[in-house]
Amino acid sequence: MANHPFILPDEDRALSPYTGWTRAHWETVADGLLHAVAPYATGSGALYHLPGGPPSGSGARSDGLEGYARTFLLAAFRVAGAGGEDPHGFLERYAAGLAAGTRAPGGDGPEDWPLITDRSQPLVEAASIAFALRLTRRRLWDELPAGVRERAARWLSDALTAEAWECNWELFPVTVGGFLAEAGIETAAAEAAVARGLDRIEPWYRGEGWYSDGPLRHFDYYNGWAMHLYPVLHAWQSGDPALLARYGGRLAAHLADYARLFGGDGAPVHQGRSLTYRMATTSPLWLGALTGHTPLAPGATRRLASGALRYFLDRGAVSPQGLLSLGWHGPYRGVLQRYSGPASPYWASKAFAGLLLPPGHPVWTETEEPGPAERADAVTPLPVPGWLLQSTVSDGVVRLHNHGSEDARYDPYYTRLGYSTVTGPTQGGTGPAADNHFGPLVGGEPAPRTAIEPLGAGEGWAASAHEAGGYRVISVVLAHGATEVRIHLMIDSAPGMAVRHTGWAAGEGLRSELHPVHGYTLEPPLSALPTAFTPEARLPVLTGDTGTAPEDRLFIALARLTGDDAPPPLSAQAGVRVTTPTDPDGQGTVHEITVEWTEGPRRLVRITPHAVRVG
Repeated sequence: MANHPFILPDEDRALSPYTGWTRAHWETVADGLLHAVAPYATGSGALYHLPGGPPSGSGARSDGLEGYARTFLLAAFRVAGAGGEDPHGFLERYAAGLAAGTRAPGGDGPEDWPLITDRSQPLVEAASIAFALRLTRRRLWDELPAGVRERAARWLSDALTAEAWECNWELFPVTVGGFLAEAGIETAAAEAAVARGLDRIEPWYRGEGWYSDGPLRHFDYYNGWAMHLYPVLHAWQSGDPALLARYGGRLAAHLADYARLFGGDGAPVHQGRSLTYRMATTSPLWLGALTGHTPLAPGATRRLASGALRYFLDRGAVSPQGLLSLGWHGPYRGVLQRYSGPASPYWASKAFAGLLLPPGHPVWTETEEPGPAERADAVTPLPVPGWLLQSTVSDGVVRLHNHGSEDARYDPYYTRLGYSTVTGPTQGGTGPAADNHFGPLVGGEPAPRTAIEPLGAGEGWAASAHEAGGYRVISVVLAHGATEVRIHLMIDSAPGMAVRHTGWAAGEGLRSELHPVHGYTLEPPLSALPTAFTPEARLPVLTGDTGTAPEDRLFIALARLTGDDAPPPLSAQAGVRVTTPTDPDGQGTVHEITVEWTEGPRRLVRITPHAVRVG
């Protein structure tokens, strides 16, 4: 039974054998979301004060602007994708809101918009408004009274010179500048803002389709719904073939990896910040089809996108009133940041970029094809972000082993060793109930994982070093099927140092296991731990102590997360042998770990204090 209030069309299992959904389903959901927010608009529709949570750190007025901007973006996709047809009058109400909000911006009136200032939330929302205006320019902007256009342009123009945070925010002036330049407004300043923003993100392009979200190693979905989205859309709307070739080529490379981040049930991997945007994860999939820069077949694009949208609707992301909640499935505060307000989830509007593709486009007319997680078991290294992706067809689970992405501001969504499509990190930093964590115990608490340094990723493996409790730790994961071999080496630790390792925090219907191989003792599992997926997860735990011999600082375990009902014994899935030969190069103690998969290859892992080699 559907867990939302929308009355959807009948499923079409001939066209869409995996989801049953068609373009008509997307249109119905878009209309339902737009109708549902209407009662929460102020008198002329300039602000949308949505229920569902306390104000964000920017305050209630900024949150009201956010409600306007993000739902306006949804309306723009809906109308532009319908060839300008607007039988529900969506654009009329957003035009009225634009006129009211810009009448006295920065004022105290009940509908006055806050000003765009340096590093302020209105800068973010100005980008959505500008993009929506650009999409619907002839239908909305060109029909506005001259005075309203002048006021709106004056408000938007502050975005051209406002300082952005050093991350994807640099692209918001690009989006505003693109619209103003196209409309012939402050063209020199607008074009300068576009050039400046694109220049600033260029050092963050790390190759192979991946950006970091700023100068540090911040890798997550912002790659798709921001770092690729805004430059590619700007190039596409500008009709600049050279610019589109540059940014579109990067998008195509990214999508080859990105498509692997969706599970067989439609869920995206649960990692990174701003997860309450939910199906916004699908926007780069649509963008690739829209611009012709994608390695994905049209049917696979729709299957992944429709699968994600249906995944969230079927699991309660929309309230009985038709509103998106602050959370993941339903309301869940664990995925929120201080900038999250009641209207924040409506950046999910980006998911509806697919409506810009006409009904006759192959992405809507070709039969759905399976996504990567449904085709074959796969272990895929992503060296740029330092990830190893592991997916299994039998349960559709995708696991992300993190050996390169870090953002200490948003722990636990960046610093854990693993994330998946069916588990969420437990809350509370790196306390005793932290999942997928290894570290020494300091004052009885596991030391946090910081200063993550990627040491490589290749066929079936990934490795990294990190700091924990003042010690350097080298970590390696090897994966085959649903099984993992997890290796951790404490560097220069004193004998008698207690360490602790945890596995996946799994709820009902999942099996999470750790099997000690070297240096560990199995402890009773922790239970009744909340995550975004379940109020009561179970967490396997291993403990150990460092000793006097070099191999006594090495800790090895088998791990597994699976949705299979009766998997074979974990202990029988791989044989592991440890040796510590003399290092002829004088690089310190060498640890050699031989891994023989029961139904797979033999691998040799060679670890020194500063490097990892796998052959």
